[in-house]
Formats: sequence, structure tokens, C-alpha cells
Amino acid sequence: MVPPIPAFGGIPAGPELVIILIIFVLLFGVPIVLIAAGVLFLKLRSESEEADADRLAELEAEVERLREKVDDEPGERDPARGGERDGDDRL
Repeated sequence: MVPPIPAFGGIPAGPELVIILIIFVLLFGVPIVLIAAGVLFLKLRSESEEADADRLAELEAEVERLREKVDDEPGERDPARGGERDGDDRL
């Protein structure tokens, strides 16, 4: 007697293809999305650090300008540098 041969040869169709698609998405899609999200987060973070560096440079320039302004005032002198203060020493 001849053994029976399957009619379709075990080719997946319908629900089996949906299950295979879900497995591929979980295996390959999720890690790719996580990597893309990480790259995007790091890129946005590095851009904000550049903005922070610009703001820091601006604040340092403002502090230097204020120091020069205080040094230029004739009535206020630092006692540590040998000058006398004209005002009250109270805080």
C-alpha cells in the first residue's frame, strides 16, 4: 500500500501566518524601536547640553561684567587689598 501524501505539504496559512508575524515583530521590531528611541533620546539630550553650555557662557560673561563694575566703583574697596570701606560693615 502507498503511504498517504499530505495535500498541502505543511504550508502555513491564515492563523499560522498571523502567529509567525507576531513572533517576528516581537523578536525584531521591539528591539529596533527601543534602539531608535535610545538614539533619539541621546540626540535630544546632547542638543540640550549645547544650549546649557551657551547659557553657562552667557552667565559667566555677566558675572565678569558685574565684577568689573564693582571694581570700578570708587567708594567701595576691598579691605583685604589694603583699602578702606566707606560704608557700614553690618550685614
